[in-house]
Amino acid sequence: MPSDTPQQISATALGPWPGTDPVEAARIIRGELGSPHLPFIAELPDRGVGSDALGRTASLLVEMAIDVQPHGWRLVDRPGKDLRRATSALATDINILADVAGAEDVSAPFLKIQLLGPLSLAAGLHLHNGERALLDYGARRDIAESLAAGVGEHLARLCAAVPGAGIVVQLDEPDIASVLAGTIPTASGYRTLRSIPGEEVTNAWRLVIDALKAAGAVETVVSVQEIEAPIQRILGAGADGVAVPLKALTTRQWEQLAVAVEAGKRIWAGALPTDNPGSPLPRTADVVETVWRPWRQLGLPASALGTLRVTPSTGLEMFTPSAAKDVLTRLTQVADGLDQLAQG
Repeated sequence: MPSDTPQQISATALGPWPGTDPVEAARIIRGELGSPHLPFIAELPDRGVGSDALGRTASLLVEMAIDVQPHGWRLVDRPGKDLRRATSALATDINILADVAGAEDVSAPFLKIQLLGPLSLAAGLHLHNGERALLDYGARRDIAESLAAGVGEHLARLCAAVPGAGIVVQLDEPDIASVLAGTIPTASGYRTLRSIPGEEVTNAWRLVIDALKAAGAVETVVSVQEIEAPIQRILGAGADGVAVPLKALTTRQWEQLAVAVEAGKRIWAGALPTDNPGSPLPRTADVVETVWRPWRQLGLPASALGTLRVTPSTGLEMFTPSAAKDVLTRLTQVADGLDQLAQG
C-alpha cells in the first residue's frame, strides 16, 4: 500500500469497540468508514472470555493451546473450552463481516484487523508455573514462531469473507516500553522481569511481519504507546508504519516520525483524545492543528500529509455504541480537514 503517489488522508480506529453485538458494530464501522477510510473488524471485550485482545490473538497460535486461570490466560498441553470460545467468537465475527460486506452496494477496498504483537502476547500469557511466558527465552521464541505460523490461515479466512479487499494489519504492542525497560512484574509482584534485548524484539517483529506479508497483507503497522515508543526499531523490523498517540510525543519522537515520513512510511496519528469517554469531543479544527503545527515546525511539506491515518488515542470500548460512532464521524472530519491542507 505505501507508494510514491500522494494518498488521501484516511481515518480508522484501533479496534476495541463497545457492547456485545458484532452485527451492530460491523454496520456502524463500515457505514462510517467508507472509502477512503479504513473499516476494521471490531474487538468486543464486553462479550467476555475469548473476545479480549489476548485470547483472540492467542487463539491463532499453531500447536499452542491456552486456557483461563485466576491469574489470566495460560499456555496448556491441550485445547479446552476457553480456546473453543475464543475461536468460535472470532469465526462468528468473520461470518458476520462477510454478511454485512456482502450486502453493501460498494464495498470498502481495504479491511483492517488487529493482532496482539509477539512481545505483549508473551507478557500476557502464563506458563504452567504461573510465571509470564516473557520470562523464558524459549517460550518467547515459540510464541513468535507460532503466531507467524498462524496468521496465514487467518488472513485467508478474511480474504474469503471480503473478496478483493486488501488486508491491513495493526500489530498491537501495548506493553513494549515495559518489556524493553524490564519493569513488568513477576507473578509474585516482588520483582520485575529482566528486560528483553532490543535485537530480540526486532527479530520477533520481523518474523511476524514477514509472515503477514507472505500471507498477502498489504500494510502492516505496529501500534505502541507514546511513552518510550521505539519508532526506529519498529521501522527497522520491516513495518510499513507506526501507530502512536500524539498527546505526549517528545520533540525527538516527532523528528523520528519525520524521518519515517520522508522514507515513505505510514504514520497512524492518535490525534483525537479519547481518554475521557464522558467528555465532549474536541473541535475538528483543534484536532487538525495538533497534527499540522508540529508538521510545519518539522519542515514537512503539506503534500506529505498523505502518509497519515488519523485514529483515536485509545480504544473505544468504554464508550457507548452511539458515542463511538460519533468518534468515527469526528475522525473522518479531521481527515477531511487535513486533506484540504494537503491539497493546498
